[in-house]
Amino acid sequence: MDGEESEAGEKGTMAERGSWASSDAVRASMRANKSRDTKPELALRRAVHARGLRYRVAARPIKELRRTADLLFTKARVAVFLDGCFWHGCPEHHTVAVRNGGYWASKVERNRARDMDTDQRLSEAGWAVVRVWEHEDPVQAAVRVEKAVAEARRIPLRHTAPPPES
Repeated sequence: MDGEESEAGEKGTMAERGSWASSDAVRASMRANKSRDTKPELALRRAVHARGLRYRVAARPIKELRRTADLLFTKARVAVFLDGCFWHGCPEHHTVAVRNGGYWASKVERNRARDMDTDQRLSEAGWAVVRVWEHEDPVQAAVRVEKAVAEARRIPLRHTAPPPES
């Protein structure tokens, strides 16, 4: 596509036309990245399912909030997010982009800020949030998810007032 006309009739490469991508090849590669059903997500879903838990996939915990959880336990009000090491700035595995470093550093910071905002908003709305890094062992992560769901399913005491004095 280098040097070809875009649909809008602009000539030049993606980089020359002001795209976020540093080249047409990078743009094609980035567009091919899946937002759901990735290998780590499928492994986590299999491990959680094997523990007997059932969930919704790629669903919004709060309809008005434009945030999508990877796994959602609606009755227990538990939202699970599987975060990619590059995209969310994993402290162990995040690598600095060679090309467009400033753009990607800013992008990761925005992602992390959005993650914190999501956690806060969901927590305020009564949801438990579980965050899993893509490099985590899916079976161990499934155990954490199971514990969060079990904790959330505990029925709170109906009588919160102190007992009457005798």
